[in-house]
Amino acid sequence: MRRAVIRFAETGAALSARYHRARLLDAGHLPRSGPVLLVGNHGLWGYETPAFFHLIQRATGRYPLGLAERGFFKIPVVRTVLPWLGGVEGTRDNAMETLRQGHLVVCYPGGAWETFKKPGHHYTLRWEGTLGFARLAARAQVPVLPFAGYGVDGTFVCPEDERWHVSLAPGEKYRVPLGMPVPLPVQMTFALGEPLIPPPATASDEALQGFRERIASRVRHLLVRACHA
Repeated sequence: MRRAVIRFAETGAALSARYHRARLLDAGHLPRSGPVLLVGNHGLWGYETPAFFHLIQRATGRYPLGLAERGFFKIPVVRTVLPWLGGVEGTRDNAMETLRQGHLVVCYPGGAWETFKKPGHHYTLRWEGTLGFARLAARAQVPVLPFAGYGVDGTFVCPEDERWHVSLAPGEKYRVPLGMPVPLPVQMTFALGEPLIPPPATASDEALQGFRERIASRVRHLLVRACHA
């Protein structure tokens, strides 16, 4: 069953990339070996992820792994299937071990806050107070490769009205907007930046905050590049 699910997901990812005429800019920044932490913006509902991972795999021959929202691992079936598709529960220990094993690891600091954002917040980074990825990169001493996806917030039409939102799972703080269930055929463009070396493992929170803002600034710049490419 696992093999069938993986084949189905790979086919779906390839079809999604084709449907959205997805492009990957500056793929040469991706290393062909060794660990790297890719950090960028998340699209509406996280729908763009399979197409993005497909483009990375096609460009490098490497299968990226994604640090997934912990809440998803509380949902039956999802918590079983997600690891088959490259999803790693986003704990500090899991993230460190995945990088030690030499993987390409994708991190969305905005998490579900970005995937369930309202139309007025499209293409805004919701990384407030987030130091997790910066601290992870510093302790693991792996480069951080910033990326940005454009078109990823235009795939669905979702209402602003809170009456059209439902909870992701019992007890969770995220609410999913109900809107057009069929993705619009917008083009998705992913732009990659040059990898940046993190601060030392002993860096202060102030230094980590500075590194976080440096990465956020690069992502915003790459969003402009992806928009006009």
